[in-house]
Amino acid sequence: MPGGGAGTDAAAVDAFIAKWRVSEGAERAAYAQFLTEFCRLIGAGTPLPPTSDAEAVTYRFEYPVAFHDAAGTSGTGRIDLYKKSCFVLEAKQSRLKGQRKEILLAEAGTEEPSAAPRGRRGADRALDVKMLHAKRQAEHYARALPASHGWPPFIILCDVGHCFEFYADFSGQGKNYAQFPDRHRFRVYLDDLRDPAIRARIARIWSDPAALDPARHAALATRQIATRLAAVSKALERRYDAEDVALFLMRCLFTMFAEDVGLIPRDSFKRLLRECQESPRSFKQLVEDLWRAMDRGDYSSAVRAQIKQFNGRMFAEPQVFALGRDGIAELLAAAEHDWSLVEPAIFGALLEQALE
Repeated sequence: MPGGGAGTDAAAVDAFIAKWRVSEGAERAAYAQFLTEFCRLIGAGTPLPPTSDAEAVTYRFEYPVAFHDAAGTSGTGRIDLYKKSCFVLEAKQSRLKGQRKEILLAEAGTEEPSAAPRGRRGADRALDVKMLHAKRQAEHYARALPASHGWPPFIILCDVGHCFEFYADFSGQGKNYAQFPDRHRFRVYLDDLRDPAIRARIARIWSDPAALDPARHAALATRQIATRLAAVSKALERRYDAEDVALFLMRCLFTMFAEDVGLIPRDSFKRLLRECQESPRSFKQLVEDLWRAMDRGDYSSAVRAQIKQFNGRMFAEPQVFALGRDGIAELLAAAEHDWSLVEPAIFGALLEQALE
């Protein structure tokens, strides 16, 4: 799998998943081997051997930290995997019996539900409890890092052989590690690693986590996308009401966002736009079909898929304007951005700049 990451071949990903899904990890020490192989899979460098000088190697397993509480007592701990300026990673093994997960459930008077299949998506309350405890522990370790290191932008939780969870705080304050990139996709199961885009996103956490900051991406997107949309809006406003044009563009933007976060089939809108570039006369009919399906929750022949219903009447009686090849090309260029990293609140700013 030369280079790893998004370029990793499918066979290597399948082999990794198959190997670790069946591993019950009788000893927690398996986490180091699992993570080392995972780093290779995503194309990240593997952790360095530790030395007695913690400052000499700041990408390693078992990174030592010192704790000091308000009472003046102190203690030591070790971060399972640490990379300075990138992340703190806490590893767990949810299949080991008699650990904190079961204790918490017992205290709550709750029986442990049947677990989800290893490495696959599924409801598992016991896992939720386990990972919540792991997050608190990881935040505790992040607070104990030397002040000179600053707060890591990411906290990663790893259930060995099953899934990862990602939390981010790009403020540098360590006060709000939130689900990343959002509450729907912060947990990544082994099966999800077959998606090259997911592997590439995780690899950036190892190499350039600041590049994943939505605010940074939003600023770039605002400039680039607004330019694209301005060309479309100016052409349409010569013939149509400005308010109708704004609503049309807003629907386009939301559809771009929806396909990148999985609310509609991934890349379905981009494929539709590419088809329309070849046959511009089909644009109005195909986009209307998709948006009506989004309003009703119906099958869309335009993207050949069943579509979930979108509430709020955004797509009720959608007005679609005919566009030529140039206009469709501008929409496609805007759609090529990774909208999963763009905050929905930016939509208004994009439209405002495009319509000025």
